[in-house]
Amino acid sequence: CHGAVDDWLLEWKWDGIRLQLIRRAGEAALWSRGEERLDGRFPEIEHAAMQLPDGTVIDGELLAWQAEQPVPMPFTALQTRIQRLKPGPKTLTAAPARVVAYDLLELAGEDLRERPLRERRALLEGVLATLADPRIVASPLVQVSDWQAAAQVRVEARERGVEGLMLKRASSVYQSGRRRGDWWKWKIDPLTIDAVLLYAQAGHGRRSTLYTDYTFGLWHEGQLVPIAKAYSGLDDKEILQLDRWIRANTTERFGPVRAVTAHHVFELGFEAVNRSARHKSGIAVRFPRILRWRQDKPMAEADHLSTLQALAR
Repeated sequence: CHGAVDDWLLEWKWDGIRLQLIRRAGEAALWSRGEERLDGRFPEIEHAAMQLPDGTVIDGELLAWQAEQPVPMPFTALQTRIQRLKPGPKTLTAAPARVVAYDLLELAGEDLRERPLRERRALLEGVLATLADPRIVASPLVQVSDWQAAAQVRVEARERGVEGLMLKRASSVYQSGRRRGDWWKWKIDPLTIDAVLLYAQAGHGRRSTLYTDYTFGLWHEGQLVPIAKAYSGLDDKEILQLDRWIRANTTERFGPVRAVTAHHVFELGFEAVNRSARHKSGIAVRFPRILRWRQDKPMAEADHLSTLQALAR
């Protein structure tokens, strides 16, 4: 970012689902970033939103968050809510929802999107102060004196259950879609592991004739256990080289999937590790991708599942 830190508003980058909360015409509606209406899935948020003044539109992040906890629940907890069209009491208690609001697009029916962010933010805080409901709160601003201090604060992100910082120019108007120049993601450095290639599948589009979708495993009790799929991070030369090797070293086929000889090690990067009963390994990693092909490393030196388990939330 350019200029003084005072020209920017800094917030945590939340690991949830982006949404708009619309309170109009005597009802409240939640819309996802993909323009899907989430009616009935988060009744506690709809109930809280009915307390907002009519003609209010809020932009924010939907999270699963236990009221007494200082950090949100893992993203996997929120996924259980999304999958239930009408959650029962047990689900509502196990993964209660909260909206962390970071922008106000409409107030009393007036479109605020052309006003500067600093002004919209002040109006948002005023609206939520009158609401006083813990299920809809303002995303706290991160106060720093300079960019060096911001870099130090960013290091704390993972223990706070967030992905890093959002940097937003205080004078910026609201723009839909991907913003360039006025809003920046400053994510934390990825967690990394060295994993062994176990399975491969053909890609899509221009890569549909090449094996570009990979499954990787870690050591556990003398065996390699699958822990993640990844399909980005290699250059074209590496993809072609690996495709030839996969075809020559296939041990079994399961429909479109090929099992391969355990040999090649890859460094994977990811944002977080969550516990998951749905996965054989007992864990799920967030946003896995290939960082590099470790052709210098024998598979015996790949990481163990216990390394990931120690990082799981």
